[in-house]
Amino acid sequence: MIIEKYICSYLNANSEAPAYCEVPEKAPERFFIIEKFGSGVEDLITSATVAVQSYAGTKLAAAQLNEDLKGLMEHLAEEPEISRCKLNSDYDHTDTGSKRYRYQAVFDITFF
Repeated sequence: MIIEKYICSYLNANSEAPAYCEVPEKAPERFFIIEKFGSGVEDLITSATVAVQSYAGTKLAAAQLNEDLKGLMEHLAEEPEISRCKLNSDYDHTDTGSKRYRYQAVFDITFF
């Protein structure tokens, strides 16, 4: 399973803000970007560390979108392919290069 694609589909089905695996050329004001930092396999069970960036027009809106994201991700483990989704950390991660407000939430996910 490509976990980034799975999370992208999950968020697109459950959130009003669209999710992507890379920043689109014509990005909407509010959206998510999914990025995997690492993964491993033990006893045929795969785990991954995944970051989801919440972009919005203001810092407060990005913080609220991040809170909405955390609420959605709490339910990811209810999906049949996912056995665990734990918030590792979240923080302000404003993109100074593009001058766009964003928060980043990092999750430890175990799946089959």
